[in-house]
Amino acid sequence: MDKRDVVLALLDEEKALPYVPAAFFMHFGAAYRMGQTAIDRHLAYFRHTDMDFVKVQYEHEFPRIPEILRPTDWGKMPVYDAGFFAAPLEVVKGLVDAAKGEALVLMTLYSPFMCAGHATSDALVTAHLQEDPEAVKVGMEAITESLLNFVGACVDVGVDGFYASTQGGEAGRFVSDGSRIFEAYIKPYDLAVWEEIDAACQFSILHVCDYHRGYDDLTPFLDYPGQVVNASLDVGGETLTPRQMVACFGRPFMGGMERTGVVASGDQAQIGASVDEVLASAPDRFILGADCTVPGTTSWDDIRVAVDTAHAHTHAHAPQRPSER
Repeated sequence: MDKRDVVLALLDEEKALPYVPAAFFMHFGAAYRMGQTAIDRHLAYFRHTDMDFVKVQYEHEFPRIPEILRPTDWGKMPVYDAGFFAAPLEVVKGLVDAAKGEALVLMTLYSPFMCAGHATSDALVTAHLQEDPEAVKVGMEAITESLLNFVGACVDVGVDGFYASTQGGEAGRFVSDGSRIFEAYIKPYDLAVWEEIDAACQFSILHVCDYHRGYDDLTPFLDYPGQVVNASLDVGGETLTPRQMVACFGRPFMGGMERTGVVASGDQAQIGASVDEVLASAPDRFILGADCTVPGTTSWDDIRVAVDTAHAHTHAHAPQRPSER
C-alpha cells in the first residue's frame, strides 16, 4: 500500500491497515504563504515528517470590513468569486501536481462562521448573532456562496478532499440561546458547504475546532459529513478516549495528542512513549494526530518521531520489535 491506499483503507473495515497513519499540521510563517515558496515548504514538511497525507494550510483570510459595525451592516459582505482565491488555488494546484500520486491532498477550509470572524472579529460576529441573528444571515449567506466558489475551484484543480473546520457551538460562546443560535444561524451554512464537499470528494476530515473555547457537548456535530473526525478529547470537563470518539461519531477518529503537549514541548523519548501509550488503547480505524495545528516552533524532527512511532504499530496496535522499525 502507498500512503493513499493506507488512508483510504480506513474507510473499508474489510481492509487491514499495515500501520497506524499519522499527520500533524503547522503554519509555516509569512515567508511561506504564497506561490512556489509555499508549495516547496509544504512538500519539504510532508516528506521530512513522513506524514500520511498532504494538508494544505489556508493563509488567505477574508479581508477585514471595518464598515460592519452593527448587525444590519452584514449586508455589506461581498461574495468572492474564484479569482479572489487565486493565491491559495496556486498552492493547491502545485501540491496536487507534485504529491497527489503518492498521498491524498486535503485543503484546509474554514467555516462560514469562522470567515465572518476573519472579516470582522470573533467577538463581533458573536455579539451580532446574539443581538440580531436574522440581520447577520445575509452576511452568512454571502460568505457561504464565496466558500462554495472556493470549494468548486479546489475540486477542479484536483484536490482529494478537505480538512473542514467548524466553530460557533462552543460552551459559553453566547450569553443566552447558544444552542438555538448555533442550530439556526451557524450550522445550516456549515452543512451547505459540507454538502458540496461530500458530493465531490471521497475523503474529508471534520475538524471541531476549540481554538477559542472548549465544548460541553459534541452532539450538534454528529450529523455532519466527513469520513474522519478530528477534535479535542476534552469535552464537558471529561477527557474522552479515541475509542469513545469513534463510538460517538460512528467513523474513524484522528487525534490523541494535545497540540501544545508533549509533541510540541517534550523530548523525543517522551514523544515516543506518549505515542505508544495513545496507540496501546486506540481503535483500529485511527489516525494519530494533534487536536489542532501544532505551534510553528515545533521541531520537524520531533514530529517525525511521533509519525515513525505510529508507523511502527500495526493496524491492531501491537508495536513491532525495535529491529523492525
